[in-house]
Amino acid sequence: MSAFGLLTTLDADLEPSGIRTRGVVTFAEGEGPALPDGRPVGSMVLLGNVGGSIWPAFSAWRKSYRGADPLDAWSKSIIDPVAARFGATAFYPSDQPYMPFQQWAMRAEGLRASPLGILVHPDYGLWHGYRGALAFREGCDAPAFTPAVSPCETCLEKPCLSACPAQAISLAGFAVDPCRSHLASEAGRWSCMASGCIARNACPVGAGHRYPPEQLAFHMDALFS
Repeated sequence: MSAFGLLTTLDADLEPSGIRTRGVVTFAEGEGPALPDGRPVGSMVLLGNVGGSIWPAFSAWRKSYRGADPLDAWSKSIIDPVAARFGATAFYPSDQPYMPFQQWAMRAEGLRASPLGILVHPDYGLWHGYRGALAFREGCDAPAFTPAVSPCETCLEKPCLSACPAQAISLAGFAVDPCRSHLASEAGRWSCMASGCIARNACPVGAGHRYPPEQLAFHMDALFS
């Protein structure tokens, strides 16, 4: 299977939604997850957003949606039909048993984790995400990525560490409880909840791809709920 041809076709199919192909993982025999028929996955195409690419389509769809987990529901409404058209099986980061999407992304795009726990992209910074994946029985000729030097390693000032008002971000990782306590406070409601995570906004990498204000507020509400 040609990776270039497959990704080009998928990108054209997904273009109205703003979902983009985010690289390919090729598994050795028996290394990947199993398909519904029990056979192992040969290759996996990751799908997600870059910057606010999905927000116009998702926000328009959401106006008529009244159920829970709207972003997950919307992602499945877009990706499931694509999987059917391409003879693939869809996997989602929100479904159990949870799949190692971050590990797949590190293999597919050579990314590494930031102190916030989000994978940092050399172009998009912290402003990207993964909405699903298409699994194929066949392998793919996609090149293997060797993890490059993370932008975090060359960032001397590391403003994300000092910007967090809850001191929830450190080189050791992200502490959830202090973050949630801050978000529940009056200061948190007027800062992070209103305009997005201050530490995330402080990252200089990919600042031009920062999510629009409405998308930032949506994600903060989801984090706190």
